[in-house]
Amino acid sequence: MSAAGMGERMPQDPNVDLRVQLGRLHLPNPVMVGSGTFGYAREMAGLVDLSRLGAILPKTVTSQPRAGNAPWRTVETTGGMLNSIGLDNDGLEVFCEKHLPYLRGLKAPVVVSIAGRDYDDFVGMAARLSREEGIAAIELNISCPNVSHGVDFGTDAAMCERVVRGCREACGFPIIAKLTPNVTNIVEIAEAAAQGGADAVSAINTCLGMAVDWRRARPLLGNVMGGLSGPAIKPIALSAVYRIAKAGVKIPIIGIGGIATIDDVMEFIVAGATAVQIGTANFYDPTVTMRILDQLPAALEELKVRSVSEAVGLLLRRQKLAH
Repeated sequence: MSAAGMGERMPQDPNVDLRVQLGRLHLPNPVMVGSGTFGYAREMAGLVDLSRLGAILPKTVTSQPRAGNAPWRTVETTGGMLNSIGLDNDGLEVFCEKHLPYLRGLKAPVVVSIAGRDYDDFVGMAARLSREEGIAAIELNISCPNVSHGVDFGTDAAMCERVVRGCREACGFPIIAKLTPNVTNIVEIAEAAAQGGADAVSAINTCLGMAVDWRRARPLLGNVMGGLSGPAIKPIALSAVYRIAKAGVKIPIIGIGGIATIDDVMEFIVAGATAVQIGTANFYDPTVTMRILDQLPAALEELKVRSVSEAVGLLLRRQKLAH
């Protein structure tokens, strides 16, 4: 595919600094792709200049192979999509042997998303990955609503803190905890992740939802419930990022939820996110990340800042000045 097919890169202003820091994780820019929406990156190589991405998150891997949930697995809904994939994957060993060699050959940082059945499974996977090269960080998927016990660690602060600490002690990679919105107080869970030693939190994973065929009186998803993503959840995700930042949780936030435009990205950044993950938009607009990266320097200049870090939490700082 020609360069034009991937979207011609706009000249970047050398005076605008797109680099971001998420604890021990340093990224060239804040535009990441969300786990489960980008395959293992091979699938997107003909459409996206992978080297430009802030980070690539391949689909979540589990210690053992998983067949996933019964169909239907996805349903389009108003303003978004319901999915109940059920963490379908070939397991950690196949990931390390088949997918990681390709991923580590890419110029973009690779953040491996893992989901464990229990504490020992999470820690064991982190320890196993610690023997591999080419990994920039590990994201703990403690918030998947589509598998049994998938949100246990994301809804209990003590369990969250324990699993983050265990994974941090088991490997030397930066640790990111991916949080669920399906809780009473997401700030409490973010604080627990920070106490456990997380380098950052991702907010948010999908919202629990369902779709019904009323004529047949049956659910459309094979697993009945699924995770709602896309533009419909953006206000929920923004509020989660804002509340975590406002509470003063002392680790960076990665904003996720309904991000599809440069305006969406900037809203999350000024609300308190240091980086963002593009998810559902990759399905219907595969080159969205390239366009956002082209537009990011001008958006920062419009705010009259010269770096992403200067824009992070700007809304909160101005609120404090107003009071």
